[in-house]
Amino acid sequence: MAVEGPVRLALIGLGSIGLAAHLPAMLRSDAVQLVGMADPSRERRAVATTRAPGVPMYTDATALCGAEGVDGVVLATPPWVTTGLAERFLRAEQFVLAEKPIAVSTAEARPLTTLSTERQRRLQVGLTYRHDPALARLREWVRTGPLHGPLLIRAHIYDERLDANDPEHSARVHQTLRHGPPVLHEGAHVFDWLAFLLDGASPRVSDAWSVRTDPDVASPNLNGARLTYECGTTALVEFGWLTCELPRCELTILGQHGYAVLDGFTFRLTLTSDGETKVYDDPADRTERCFDRQLGAFVELVSGRGDRAVPGLPEGLTALELSERIAGAASVFTIPRRERT
Repeated sequence: MAVEGPVRLALIGLGSIGLAAHLPAMLRSDAVQLVGMADPSRERRAVATTRAPGVPMYTDATALCGAEGVDGVVLATPPWVTTGLAERFLRAEQFVLAEKPIAVSTAEARPLTTLSTERQRRLQVGLTYRHDPALARLREWVRTGPLHGPLLIRAHIYDERLDANDPEHSARVHQTLRHGPPVLHEGAHVFDWLAFLLDGASPRVSDAWSVRTDPDVASPNLNGARLTYECGTTALVEFGWLTCELPRCELTILGQHGYAVLDGFTFRLTLTSDGETKVYDDPADRTERCFDRQLGAFVELVSGRGDRAVPGLPEGLTALELSERIAGAASVFTIPRRERT
């Protein structure tokens, strides 16, 4: 039965993605009543209070677990924290929108797979950019042309620039690398895009590589792989963090009759076919439109108007499993840590 009126949601995790993307989306939505926020950091709670005055604040997220008047939660937490929290809230019969990746490994995600089907159905994975109209347009081109047929896909995902003037950001990324290389974190998005564009096709990891440009990072900060599909399509994927300069961040698709380029930061989409170039550029900010659409899908799920999470746990696990395969295949090529001289 569909629920009338706003759904009552809490935001857990008030770091950069929580404050910059999830919180503004929740405040913009007339379909959401923000009923609580939680974070162990006093400083982050103080910042959040200035942006959403009057909303109850918690140091411990579990205070919201099973709480009356909380229909669901948005988990903007690190993946090594997310899994356990998601399991607790799902067992309490609440809905969960969890930032990607859902775990740092498929083994760590196993407790979620043992939940009942009904509880798993309440989990939406935050593969945010799946919701952008540019992806739907690309999929239509792949299905009906001009990008149909065997394709060469290149995904170059470079982010998290090393900035000596922002040591807090650097420390946060270094901490994330202690839980796995960029392919485990950024790969969640890209491999979900590929599954979406290629109708769920599963690739073979033909080869993989990794480079550690800084001997002090816990995991190689540059990763890549060559993926091959039964349909003849090949995808070359690269992921990189923490270098002072970054290559272009983009997704390109080359077919016999067309070439498409998706800007990784703006999602500006360019298609060249039959000697003609067309540009599709949504005037709305990419982060705003994608987080708004993602939240809208979650509201549909919580309210009962949607019958399944999109994307849900199966999609999140599929992307994580492929990320894990690449990280494992690349490990034999890892440049060993060296002593400073």
